[in-house]
Amino acid sequence: MISALVAVLFLFLGVFLQKKANFPKEAVSKWVNFYLFNLVLPALALLYIPNINPGWDLLLPISAAWFTFFGSWVVFGTLGKLLKWDAATTGCLVVVSGLANTSFLGFPVIEGLLGKEGLPIALLIDQGGSFLLVSSVAIVVASLYSDQEGDLRKIPLKILSFPPFIFLLLTLAMSFLDWKTPEFLIPLASIIAKTMVPVSIFAIGIRFSVDFESLRSNHFWLGISYRLILAPGLVWLIYRNFPSMDGLTLQATVLESGMAPMITGSLVAIQYGLRPKLAALLSGLGIPISIVTVIIWYYLMK
Repeated sequence: MISALVAVLFLFLGVFLQKKANFPKEAVSKWVNFYLFNLVLPALALLYIPNINPGWDLLLPISAAWFTFFGSWVVFGTLGKLLKWDAATTGCLVVVSGLANTSFLGFPVIEGLLGKEGLPIALLIDQGGSFLLVSSVAIVVASLYSDQEGDLRKIPLKILSFPPFIFLLLTLAMSFLDWKTPEFLIPLASIIAKTMVPVSIFAIGIRFSVDFESLRSNHFWLGISYRLILAPGLVWLIYRNFPSMDGLTLQATVLESGMAPMITGSLVAIQYGLRPKLAALLSGLGIPISIVTVIIWYYLMK
């Protein structure tokens, strides 16, 4: 409850400051994004990924995040061609609607609805799915659809030089080799990781604005509908047929698939110039909308 209150306060702080005439929004956004991508995400990787024990039984709930992301690419890539969207709009919807807010929103919601028993499943989906995706494939997609990068040959170098991806590779290797994060790094990494929610929400608040043009846009409602309705619906229809999916794992997987668009995903879209206002609106307004739809999914599954 306290973390949710802090998040709301930082959202309003960002919205309040962006209205100030002399507030350097672009400069602040640049430094906030630098902090999140270069410090917070690497800290989260060091804290959590080395502690995950790789095993085949973990792949099924993790795969749901990958399934819904690539599903987003298929859906919006196809719609973009049929409806002749510009590349920035298509890329924004693929990246932002393809990634669910499985940590900031997902962890407290899963604990509240399913109890602490659901948290390890949520953590696996977040770290093995959403976090891996936003650190790797989402960067590829954002680069492909961005007009900031004309030479596609430079994309691999851009990904390999992206700090979260570097730490992702490092911590994955640590997980497979059963190496734990050095004890002296854990206190510092924990302090930095705790700033993820308020700083991420503040970054959204700086960009967040609800205008009638955006709300009337089919792009917003298509993106929200995919993330909150179609994605969890497909996961529920398909994954309930796997014998190894017990009730708790299936519930947690479906609910995590139906969370609002991922804040970090919207920051990736903003960083690559993929419809920044639409990206911020999807992740910002998606949070209160998803609270309602996730509860509906919970009772439908019961």
